[in-house]
Amino acid sequence: MSVVIEVNELTKRYRGRVAVDGLSFQALPGEVTGFLGPNGAGKTTTMRVLLGLAAPTSGTARIQGRRYADRPRPGREVGALLDPGAGYPGRSARTHLRCLAVAGGIAARRVDEVLGLVGLPDVASRRIGTFSLGMRARLGLAGALLGDPGVLVLDEPTGGLDPDGIRWLRGVLRDLAGEGRTVFVSSHLMSEMERTADRLVVIGRGRLLADLTVAELTRRNDGGVLVRSPRAPDLAAVLGGRGGDVRPQGEDGLIVTGLSVARIGDLAVEAGIPLWGISERRASLEEVYLDLTRERAGPAASGASRAPETGAGRSR
Repeated sequence: MSVVIEVNELTKRYRGRVAVDGLSFQALPGEVTGFLGPNGAGKTTTMRVLLGLAAPTSGTARIQGRRYADRPRPGREVGALLDPGAGYPGRSARTHLRCLAVAGGIAARRVDEVLGLVGLPDVASRRIGTFSLGMRARLGLAGALLGDPGVLVLDEPTGGLDPDGIRWLRGVLRDLAGEGRTVFVSSHLMSEMERTADRLVVIGRGRLLADLTVAELTRRNDGGVLVRSPRAPDLAAVLGGRGGDVRPQGEDGLIVTGLSVARIGDLAVEAGIPLWGISERRASLEEVYLDLTRERAGPAASGASRAPETGAGRSR
């Protein structure tokens, strides 16, 4: 598949502080690419450069081989959501979207279509200032979808959504990717990214930490096999002698790495050692993410040192 989003050796500095540091990655059509990292990692800065809202210090960030600013109809080709709370509070949802449509050269009829898509047709005439955070998040997504774009760049679109809303958004993003669109989305909800994303780009302190599929990332951090036996010490000796790395787990349990479930079972049978239970332990995306950012990003990944977006902005 052809590359749609391509970030190459991107560096961005603010008043001497490095927000993004030589970052490179790609996003492909037909996939949801999750963009993960702690607060201050540089996610929002990267998205702002990608969307032409900030100039890179060096390197490039392109969509289908071009800068966002060089696209003739950017709003109809790239849908963006960086701030779900954006929108004049005194305007109605419909008026807000009509203004965006006029600015982007988009037909007015599309406004009611996207209001229906995001579940807001019944509140289209209400002022944005009366909306809940979840309703604002839906309205922000409506704005991103207004031009029926082939590329979506979404920064924390789940903000304010309740569990039903998050599940709904997951379905929307999967459907959009299923139509062949490129969906690039940042999030702090690890469990949701594990369900939604095809591929994950993880950064810390502005640097790339991982660029893998969800399965590859969790498989690389295999949690081993949990085995329970009334003769755990004897089993540990057998498995350790056959190349397994064995750690005790309680009185009758062992955590074994380096041997498969089938191999452990065969060795126990050969040794005449009964088993009470055996199961594969696969690390969750959240566990993998925390280990990755803690070990490779260092203390600043916690957000202790952040490079500002603007005078009143933020860098994630």
